[in-house]
Amino acid sequence: MSKEELYNRLSEAVVGGKPDITKNGAEEALSLKFNAVETINEGLVKGMSIVGERYAAHEVYLPQVLMSAQAMYSGLNILLPAIPKSEMLDQKKCAVAVVEGDVHDIGKNIVKTMMTASGYHVFDLGKDVPITVIVDTAESENLDVVAMSTLMTPTMDAMKDAIDGLIESGYRSKVVVTIGGPPTSPSFAEEIGADHRDENAQNCVTWLKGAL
Repeated sequence: MSKEELYNRLSEAVVGGKPDITKNGAEEALSLKFNAVETINEGLVKGMSIVGERYAAHEVYLPQVLMSAQAMYSGLNILLPAIPKSEMLDQKKCAVAVVEGDVHDIGKNIVKTMMTASGYHVFDLGKDVPITVIVDTAESENLDVVAMSTLMTPTMDAMKDAIDGLIESGYRSKVVVTIGGPPTSPSFAEEIGADHRDENAQNCVTWLKGAL
């Protein structure tokens, strides 16, 4: 099988949400000595980018996105360990977190998927994440991006507290902060000192490419 044929097969499997095919395709790529990074970008990422664009255009919905994400990660689990560490040095690093007090993580998971598909090393801090964990991770992992979300109005202040914590630690100037979630707005982002607010994960990733 040629590279183009295998990459297309991986891309189509991601779009179709077929994890068994992405797993087998990733294993085949390694057995044929195909470059792992190229296989990710030309196969898995291409497929997830198609899904992201369709999601942004409201042509597919959350269940399809989650199925495609599962398929993408099934292939990534095979290919990522095969990438030499030297090729990972320039990879941008991001933490995603649902802020303290909130346990709704679907939006966070979509952002994680889109950022992973775009080549970021993503630290998933989970939900109901304490401010200290966000700040400590930013410093210890030398993050380029912190992405925070919340679904509830009462927990919006936790975003400001996290940004204040980054300021106090001296790390705020080194990291881009983006926020999301239904109760947030661009004006709220400006008010608390965030760099960006988005309602769409794909658009957020596109904005980050320019910001970084």
